[in-house]
Amino acid sequence: MARRRRAEVRKVLPDPVYNDVIVTKFINRLMLKGKKTVAQHIFYKALESAGQKLNLDGITVFRQALENVKPLIEVRPRRVGGATYQVPMEVRPERKVSLAIRWLITAAQGRNEKTMTNKLAGEILDAYNNKGNAVKKREDVHKMAEANKAFAHFRW
Repeated sequence: MARRRRAEVRKVLPDPVYNDVIVTKFINRLMLKGKKTVAQHIFYKALESAGQKLNLDGITVFRQALENVKPLIEVRPRRVGGATYQVPMEVRPERKVSLAIRWLITAAQGRNEKTMTNKLAGEILDAYNNKGNAVKKREDVHKMAEANKAFAHFRW
């Protein structure tokens, strides 16, 4: 954590297809070794595939899936005296989005389908239906916060 000043928030341009900043952030996170075109191809094919399976627009499926994965509260370590407590805290809106994106991509990478397009489409569909590993991760974070509710008075 910086001691002098807060880090600058970098502006991200909206993507060319859906004109959405969150889609660009997702593609940037999905990208490996600077191959943005490959990441875009994977993402757009996955959205198209997920949208066709539900007979809906792909971007609406993606937005709902992201909404279902966003955490409301999380635990943060707080040192009091000699002990470290896991203190439940609300998640800032920017962090909600970044955590949801990270969990969706990680869950997709852990799936057993053949291509990354199929893996991502499957995970987006699972998240849309409130199941899958990304949603399970959010539930685990919420359970951890609920279990440590007794330390909420250490919040700063």
